[in-house]
Amino acid sequence: MNLSRVSVLFIIFSCFLVVVPTVQAASIKERMAARIPEINALKDQGLVGENNKGLLEYRSAKKPKKTLIANENKDRSTVYRAIAKSQGAPLDLVVKKRAQMIAQSGKAGHWFQKPNGQWYRK
Repeated sequence: MNLSRVSVLFIIFSCFLVVVPTVQAASIKERMAARIPEINALKDQGLVGENNKGLLEYRSAKKPKKTLIANENKDRSTVYRAIAKSQGAPLDLVVKKRAQMIAQSGKAGHWFQKPNGQWYRK
């Protein structure tokens, strides 16, 4: 895991820990951290990209690890809702900002979606 990915995760989880009960936040943090290697492998193959809502999205007709992707997106959505609530910010703004952060710190060769919906490979 590169330093930028660790930094981004730290920021998100720090905000999340303030809002959600510790047991729930810890379990989400652990689940998300455990998924990183498999998710990165899918990204490396070009099968999954980061959409403009801060969620994972398939980039091909081949859709392996559907449960993994669904669970990751569910946990991300929970984190985003908690951050929006704690900051008194619209959820739409939180997901857009998160998508921007992911794209900025993302690895070369991975797929990302611009705010206008256009996909690009970094």
